[in-house]
Amino acid sequence: MNPIYDNNTLEFVTVAKEFCSMLERIHEYDMFSFVNHTTKILPLLYVKAALLPDVDEPENAGVASFVTEEAYEAARARVTGLLGEHDSYLETFMPDMQYSDTPIIASISENIADIYQNIGDFIALFRQGYEETMLIALSQCSGNFRLYWGQSLLNALKALHSIRYNEDICLKKER
Repeated sequence: MNPIYDNNTLEFVTVAKEFCSMLERIHEYDMFSFVNHTTKILPLLYVKAALLPDVDEPENAGVASFVTEEAYEAARARVTGLLGEHDSYLETFMPDMQYSDTPIIASISENIADIYQNIGDFIALFRQGYEETMLIALSQCSGNFRLYWGQSLLNALKALHSIRYNEDICLKKER
């Protein structure tokens, strides 16, 4: 079976589209609803990406990038604006951390923008409907998940979980 029509691929496409759509409609969210939705979609995105079929990238697989630096920055800025002072967190999973005397500050917004850049490119390429391009997109997205954005997702989720279940920030909103 062609991996682009594999059930796991199609389920990943569905969740990836929802993630991109969420970021494109971020103006509809307040901080609580964004954090609440994001803490639900990120684990699903991680699971669906981990289940993607293995695909060898075709030779000479050069494809265009659709998420520009401006789009990346706009996504990052929207999340920063929504989270405000809660955007930053202490990063503990960087290799340099074991040699550092000072804490390393990271931001949820940058993690989310990193994910968006990869997922947005994947969705744009997949939408083209050309099987070769779809295979390249699948291969690149899966490889980048393993090397880059999977860890960004987990870092953001850890920080968002802390916000979501902090009584002074979000739990008051539920009552």
